[in-house]
Amino acid sequence: MRGVRIRAGAGAVCVALLAVAAGGCRLVPGDDDDGRPVRVGTTDTVSALDPAGAYDAGSWALYGNVYQSLLTFAPGSSTPVPDAARSCTFKGEGLRTYTCTLRRGLRFANGHALTSRDVKFSFDRIARIKSPQGPGPVLETLESVEAPREDEVVFRLKVPDATFPFKIATGAGSIVDSDAYPADRLRKGDGVDGSGPYVLAAYRSGASAELEPNKRYAGAVKGSASKVTIRYFADSGRMSEAWRQRSVDVVGRQMPPADLADVSLTDSGVRVSETAAANMRSLVFNLRDGSPAKPLAVRQAAAAVIDRDALARDVHLRTVEPLYSLIPRGLTGHTTSFYDLYPQPDPGRARQILQRAGVAVPVRFGIAYSRGAATDQEAALLKEQLEATGLFEVTTRKVEWTAFQEGYARGAYDAYCVSWVADFPDPETFTSPLVGAESALHSGYESPRVEKLIRTAQEHYQRDRASGDFRNIQRIVAEDVPLVPLWQKKDYALSTSSISGAEYLSDGTGIWRLWRLHRI
Repeated sequence: MRGVRIRAGAGAVCVALLAVAAGGCRLVPGDDDDGRPVRVGTTDTVSALDPAGAYDAGSWALYGNVYQSLLTFAPGSSTPVPDAARSCTFKGEGLRTYTCTLRRGLRFANGHALTSRDVKFSFDRIARIKSPQGPGPVLETLESVEAPREDEVVFRLKVPDATFPFKIATGAGSIVDSDAYPADRLRKGDGVDGSGPYVLAAYRSGASAELEPNKRYAGAVKGSASKVTIRYFADSGRMSEAWRQRSVDVVGRQMPPADLADVSLTDSGVRVSETAAANMRSLVFNLRDGSPAKPLAVRQAAAAVIDRDALARDVHLRTVEPLYSLIPRGLTGHTTSFYDLYPQPDPGRARQILQRAGVAVPVRFGIAYSRGAATDQEAALLKEQLEATGLFEVTTRKVEWTAFQEGYARGAYDAYCVSWVADFPDPETFTSPLVGAESALHSGYESPRVEKLIRTAQEHYQRDRASGDFRNIQRIVAEDVPLVPLWQKKDYALSTSSISGAEYLSDGTGIWRLWRLHRI
């Protein structure tokens, strides 16, 4: 539910994901940056510092720096590698038992030892707390966690799930100190007790996070790290102004389309990094009883008139590409299922759909949205497109991010626009969390056909063999229209020429590698 993630071209992931192992290494503070922190700007929002309470891109970006997971993703790789674990592997038949052995001598930044007890505790409390904004949907195949030895963790799965290693390499796999976090509720305050590459030295909600290298870290990250200050901006315009004034050294997602379009590759003072990461945005419908979007005909009629080309051209200035499927272009199983059923905006066909279903017009409903680049203009154009047909009357409403998440979780909106970032480099991250039974979108959509296909796709450890299942899921979603995909875009990072490593900051695996940033 988030913001942005995944690596275009993530195709077959072979048997390598069944067993991974690595040696240990330690991160050390850098000595090449004269002590000044690298200043990073973003419009992402941290919903919660407790990993049991957040499932959004901004929170997970921070988690990957201050918390440690059993597995992680190396730059440019779509296969998870050990981090807190020394090795992990599926045991037995059926992909239902996954075992990890921890590295020796792991410690949290506060000095406490990190053992299998803490790993089990971290996963158990996610299931126990069941936060509506938490990462539960990512772990929906997990049945139980065991800690038979101090250095061994055993995961029992409800069903075969070849993508489970990917899932525990995300923010959902963040390990917390069992002596510092309550077992049955979210931790309050601005403190973090993790074992990641960084220590959260200071934090001001909605404003900044100051990170310092964690001298006790032992995991997959190698080399030195510089101090980093993250500045959180309320909107892309303010971040853009900070960038122009060079009060930040690096900016990531959500730069205004006009600024991205105007970036000159010949500017010697600016470095531009482009990542083939699919940032997917959709119009999601509320299918609960009483919602004006509950009738299938209403959703199909809306899908028949939305003009994605106009959104890409007039709002986003061609910095995005129209998207006609649940799974973005470049990933295994991608199709154009929405284009196949609704090839061009067609108000006449939309009217026929509503008439055949006996739906009175105009259909009145609201669209909610939150922060992001050009979201006001996007909502206004969607409203204009729908109302120009005479079939709809639409109200739009911008909502603060935390309230927005809480709102769609309880079904407060008829429809809403949201961007989605892949949690890990596999198409599964666009199916189960979006249209599965435990959907993070909380739209009320249920489909036994889709659920069966999701389970079948999870059984293939050679992921390209699941492509047929993914194509069928997309076909059904285009018929049922629980959401309308609008566009996808690449990730961009702008940095001054005095900063190195911005090209490694994000690569679509959901990891925000702040430790790769250094002053030259």
